[in-house]
Amino acid sequence: MLRVLFICHGNICRSTMAESVFSAYIRRDSLEGKVCCSSAATRRDEIGNPPHRGTVRKLQEEGIPLVPHRARLLTRADGDRYDFIIGMDEENRRDMLSILGEGKRDKISLLLDYTGQPRAIADPWYTGNFDETYADIVEGLEAFLRYLGREGLLR
Repeated sequence: MLRVLFICHGNICRSTMAESVFSAYIRRDSLEGKVCCSSAATRRDEIGNPPHRGTVRKLQEEGIPLVPHRARLLTRADGDRYDFIIGMDEENRRDMLSILGEGKRDKISLLLDYTGQPRAIADPWYTGNFDETYADIVEGLEAFLRYLGREGLLR
């Protein structure tokens, strides 16, 4: 089974949104048993907290079920447990490398790296724009699914 871990600063906004949307895509595309996902934080600020109310509200608006979730910290062991460790911005990438070590660099990417326009996904904790974050996450996840298909990783 292919294991994917989504990462952001606090694990209450972007990575939780990505985990919920990707989980819905896994069900939509009948990929259960082939792909699974989770999410984690690079910083301790929100550990144990539920998803941000803006994330919850946006997912409800879009009809995406929220995965049961409490923020947790990325650990070194996650580097062995997951095949893809996907962050949202360059700060996440630096923190992931620091936590996981250089030996896991090949597993680390940013979500929008899979699109034709790689860029950071803005943190709605600061911007307040959960609509933009959702649109970027959907764009990235759809591109990531196409990548997995092209690479033959969904068999």
